[in-house]
Amino acid sequence: MKISYNWLKQYINFHQNASEIGALLTAGGLEVEGVEAWQSVKGGLQGVVVGEVLQCDKHPGADRLSLCKVDAGTGEVLQIVCGAPNVAAGQKVMVALPGTKLFPTTGEPFEIKKSKIRGEASEGMLCAEDEVGLGTSHAGLLILSPDTKVGTSVADYLGVENDFVLEIGLTPNRADAASHIGVARDLKAIMSLKSETQLIKPLVNDFVEVNIASPISVEVKDVEACPRYSGLYIKGLTVKDSPTWLQNRLKAVGMRPVNNVVDVTNFVMLETGQPMHAFDAEKIKGKKIIVGQLPDKTVFKTLDGIDRKLNGTELMICNASEGMCIAGVFGGLDSGVGETTKEIFLESAWFNAVSVRKTARLHGLHTDSSFRFERGTDPDGTIYALKRAALLLKEIAGGDVASSIIDIYNRKAEPFSVKLNYDYAAGLIGMPIPPSTIKSILLALDIVIHKETEDYLELAIPPFKVDVTRPADVVEEILRIYGYNAVHLPSKVSTSMPSSNLKDPDFIQQRMTTYLTAQGFNEILNNSLSKIAYHEFAGYNVENAVQILNPLSSDLNVMRSSMALAGLETIQYNQNRQQDRHRLFEFGKTYLKSEKGYRETNHLSIWLAGNRNEENWQQMKDEYNIYYLKSVLLSLLKSCAVETENLSMMEGDDKLYSLSFAYQYKQKELIRFGLIDRNHAKQFDLSDDIYFADVNMDALLKVISTNDFKAEEPSRFPEVRRDLSMVLDRAVQYVQLEELAYQSEPKLMKRINLFDIYEGEKIGIGKKSYALSFFLRDDEATLKDKQIDNVMQKLMEGLEKKLGAVIRKQ
Repeated sequence: MKISYNWLKQYINFHQNASEIGALLTAGGLEVEGVEAWQSVKGGLQGVVVGEVLQCDKHPGADRLSLCKVDAGTGEVLQIVCGAPNVAAGQKVMVALPGTKLFPTTGEPFEIKKSKIRGEASEGMLCAEDEVGLGTSHAGLLILSPDTKVGTSVADYLGVENDFVLEIGLTPNRADAASHIGVARDLKAIMSLKSETQLIKPLVNDFVEVNIASPISVEVKDVEACPRYSGLYIKGLTVKDSPTWLQNRLKAVGMRPVNNVVDVTNFVMLETGQPMHAFDAEKIKGKKIIVGQLPDKTVFKTLDGIDRKLNGTELMICNASEGMCIAGVFGGLDSGVGETTKEIFLESAWFNAVSVRKTARLHGLHTDSSFRFERGTDPDGTIYALKRAALLLKEIAGGDVASSIIDIYNRKAEPFSVKLNYDYAAGLIGMPIPPSTIKSILLALDIVIHKETEDYLELAIPPFKVDVTRPADVVEEILRIYGYNAVHLPSKVSTSMPSSNLKDPDFIQQRMTTYLTAQGFNEILNNSLSKIAYHEFAGYNVENAVQILNPLSSDLNVMRSSMALAGLETIQYNQNRQQDRHRLFEFGKTYLKSEKGYRETNHLSIWLAGNRNEENWQQMKDEYNIYYLKSVLLSLLKSCAVETENLSMMEGDDKLYSLSFAYQYKQKELIRFGLIDRNHAKQFDLSDDIYFADVNMDALLKVISTNDFKAEEPSRFPEVRRDLSMVLDRAVQYVQLEELAYQSEPKLMKRINLFDIYEGEKIGIGKKSYALSFFLRDDEATLKDKQIDNVMQKLMEGLEKKLGAVIRKQ
């Protein structure tokens, strides 16, 4: 959303420059994403001055050129070669001095330099209107008033306006700030913390109501989609171009001026946040406006000349026989204001946000009007906007109010009642804010205090603050104005880690975060909203998706059922910015629906991709692998007091992975991890191997040991490692190998490590190759070769007989 700096100053007095205002707004919760200079004439005509042609002779070397002597107020007479047919001595003209950059109406910008033209020196340029971006005419020089002072800046002479435009990334919950007055309200509240500041809202006291029935009647058939409809009949209009000041206001924020009537409706919308629409009264058939739906498959031609087929759910503004406008979204081609319009019916309504959002999305029409209606407009602002527009139309179009205001208000919007406890606010913020400051902020935001005690406030939240309905929302309003940076952080943060906290989810999450960040991982936070395609990627049926009833977009239409794919988006984003090392983790929730109801599950997700270490001359590229991820997971579990010796590792069968395993504890799955299927990775333009682990935090908390820890002396005897490589049927699970190994030698077998897996044509279809390390140790004596050989022989015989393994000779 674009906000004009000059326009903003009409509603609030401030001395700060545009960048400083942007910083204040950002600190107050309205993020200013950029500040750009704007001029009503591109380039601002800098370097272009008023000059007088003192002498004009024919160029000695060219019939169509003139050699002029010009006084441009520089203290010396300039010689300028000019090709304009209308140049003559005594004229006051526009002179572009050397070094000036011109922005013509068409073509590329160019710089004026001292030069020689056909052998004669030229020290500037005499300009036509198209050469400086003032118009399209190239017939000759633009002749200025003869009494204009030489040397005067043409920008000052023509009243060129210089402005700054603030680009605000308006979030959907900030409907109250979708206007210049709304932004000024926030700015007033922020500035009032240091000094008393007033909001200067344009008065409408000069509006004179007439006691005349409107010749246009209004009927609202759908009061849910249109709770309030206000209108006014105006006659005696002269439709023409808007005055320069109005055109500049619209142009500065990226809106094209049309005519004075349409421009006024757009100006009031940008000023107050209330969209408006003007109908040519002569085109309203039957002199009646009906607010309701049209039948399915009705064809309606919109202002852009496109025939759109309706589906019967859109709220329409109709006359007695046909549609005139898609309510809150887009006007119709046949009812708009044109050059011959003399009378209008001016509409100012409060439409249901959900209805407008669905309609705009259905037809792919996202307009300035729908942008505001979709977020929620002020139900109490329709009449003010009508009066404001009527006064402006009288001023610049000669229109007279010719009827009483029509106001059909079927479902009155009441203020939200909220009770705010000071202690609650202090607990949520992390520090107490003086009650006087809290009250000052609330009043500055137009929140009414109905009752106050030493402990709490009873508040009435105005309906235009559509997202402030709970105490927590009020605290957010207070804090963003007070300033997040003003909340004091303790100079020292310390934690204790008693065993009694091991079942506390926050404690476990903190311990996991500490471990992962120490290993070089970065924490990320993705949106809990996702798209249905990701749900299908993860291998779930569409029926199990938790769908959003009124999604903001097709990319955010379900609650996420898997953490994996949003992480791939993050990796893609970083990879596109030349980042090739990805160690990421996220704590979050997934959501699924079943016959038993909705299920919400807590997760920790881990992603690995790219290089483990930065490349250098000593170390070649070293990519992540499944074994590294496995080691991270085991260490992570140990840090959280999970008895890893009681874990069993199973091979997974998951659509998301091309290779996957699962850690189970007493047949309850805690973790699933593996290599993301390349087909899924390609959807995100990722060619590297992506390793992903999904930790079920709810299941993990149930198996954390609360037993007292025992310290044991490390064994004094060495550990022996023996490796075996074998070919197995694909159906054989890794856990079967582990169980068999521990059963064959329960005393000496200390641990087992899988360090290689292979599947391919070389070993046959339906087969796989495992390479495992077996670690043996006797805690009472050093193992002898004969003991080791006996253990390994017994193990190999068991693997061959019970699991059909073919031992591969080293």
